[in-house]
Amino acid sequence: MAGKFELYTDKAGEYRFRLKAGNGEVIAISEGYSSKSSALNGIDSVRRNAADAEVVEVD
Repeated sequence: MAGKFELYTDKAGEYRFRLKAGNGEVIAISEGYSSKSSALNGIDSVRRNAADAEVVEVD
């Protein structure tokens, strides 16, 4: 099963998304967004940028 983005509203009324792996494990959680469209833009940004993102080890 493929991963999925879940869009939801938190207790403070902000929009957030979480990325879940195919096995249902949460692998990323977003910041809070004031609008649904901003959260959807955040999802789009992850989709566009994550595939080519560099892995950097930080001490």
